[in-house]
Amino acid sequence: MILTLACPDRRGIVAAVSVFLSERGCNILDAQQYNDAETGAFFMRVVFDPAQADLETLRTAFEPIGAAFAMRWTLRDPAQRYRVMILASKTDHCLADLLYRWRIEELAMDISAVVSNHPADTFAHVDLKGLPFHHLPVAKDTKLEQEAQLWALIRETKTDIVVLARYMQILSDGLAAKLEGRCINIHHSFLPGFKGAKPYHQAHARGVKVIGASAHYVTGDLDEGPIIEQDVERISHRDTPQDLVRKGRDIERRVLARALRWRLEDRVLLNGRKTVVFTD
Repeated sequence: MILTLACPDRRGIVAAVSVFLSERGCNILDAQQYNDAETGAFFMRVVFDPAQADLETLRTAFEPIGAAFAMRWTLRDPAQRYRVMILASKTDHCLADLLYRWRIEELAMDISAVVSNHPADTFAHVDLKGLPFHHLPVAKDTKLEQEAQLWALIRETKTDIVVLARYMQILSDGLAAKLEGRCINIHHSFLPGFKGAKPYHQAHARGVKVIGASAHYVTGDLDEGPIIEQDVERISHRDTPQDLVRKGRDIERRVLARALRWRLEDRVLLNGRKTVVFTD
């Protein structure tokens, strides 16, 4: 099982958690912790063998400790997979990559649905077999109605995590707030000066030497949410705009996949406008 917690830092937190698990016959397999000296917050992730202890009994027994230390905490059996909804638009490389990693069991999740503002035939070369697909078209004057449908679908399918796999629609402040800490986006954030259409072409015209991507939580502030993972790749004067697009796709795929896997494994904890990521 996996226990994660965040709370104000004080003496005795690690001891309380260790004693709690020991007294119930649980064996700690992996433990990571972090003290944010700037904010005075403490973060911890513990993986343990529960032996004969069951999940609900442990949750109930841990509540007094959580309350005593003012913890935000979760306790989960990894066998109970998160339900993930993937949203995509015409650009489908991230969608195809996530589905491939899911099929080979690299991403331990259950896919609740694939949703797009474009019809299914847009993804004719992507293997959607056996997956529920929902076409939710959106126009400027129907955006709120489309988001209401999307939110209803998220609730109906009991979706835990929403992934914007190059979904080219901006979520409203209201929906972003409802999905706080549950919605991951991929963005070419190492091109901050090149917004709008064809960012890689703009970057090429300026002769940039590094391109990259960021996976971050979605908030009401566009592309300003807490960052989970980033990566970069150097380029040279020999690279064409098409080379930058190709390399950019590769970066986006691996950054989004890493961020999602870490979230699925309860390795990502919110720390204000930042995240604490206990990488493997």
